[in-house]
Amino acid sequence: MLVNAVKDACRGLLLWDRRRIASAVAAAAGSAVVIGLATVLIPNSLFARDIPPVWWDYPVWILTAVLLGMLIATYVRSPGTASEGRSGSVDAASERRTGVLGGVGGVLGWFAVGCPVCNKIALLALGYTGALTYFAPLQPILAAASVALLLVAVIIRLKGQYSCPLPSPERSVRS
Repeated sequence: MLVNAVKDACRGLLLWDRRRIASAVAAAAGSAVVIGLATVLIPNSLFARDIPPVWWDYPVWILTAVLLGMLIATYVRSPGTASEGRSGSVDAASERRTGVLGGVGGVLGWFAVGCPVCNKIALLALGYTGALTYFAPLQPILAAASVALLLVAVIIRLKGQYSCPLPSPERSVRS
């Protein structure tokens, strides 16, 4: 079942046009800049970081941004399908589920690559020492959860683009 979902997701990705690819690139770049500036993975004078980043912060940051860009691009409609609209409780439930998965995955990715003591929530709840003792060791787990949630959301969205019962001009041309 998982293998079929990944195959369908790959087929859905092959159906992307230039508009959707450009949207993915723009959304990924925007996500990378926002997360990178706020977590000071991109050095800047607006934010400060007390604890230097660890080696895995950079790959998680880039992977999170790429997956967010791909997920956002799946919501871009093709020019010919704007008036058709998708209806039905299954599609609406699937969109809500992937939206929640993507949102939670993005927030977890943000917390995973951020400074453990610069995080006001962790700092208020645990204090400086507690944030270093308890929150910092959880950050790799948050990173893995973030990537997993975003990947599941992207696979579900891409699978739906290929196996959707609605006719689309892209699908009929390439099938």
